[in-house]
Amino acid sequence: MEVRKKEGENPNSLIFRFLKRIQQTGILRESKKRRFRSRPINRLKRKLSALHREEKKVEYEKAKKLGQQEWR
Repeated sequence: MEVRKKEGENPNSLIFRFLKRIQQTGILRESKKRRFRSRPINRLKRKLSALHREEKKVEYEKAKKLGQQEWR
């Protein structure tokens, strides 16, 4: 992407034109998508996470029945 300075144009207006052109082309949106893209989690890690959540749920329910539940 190239924006040339016009005769007598101040730097702020040049930056404004540059940013406007970048937004119109969608380059900025695409770069943000790529930057913050999350990597897919593998099957084993998802399974272990689910098992951990299930254990914590059972532990919480047991503590709740015994009246030992901690309120946060």
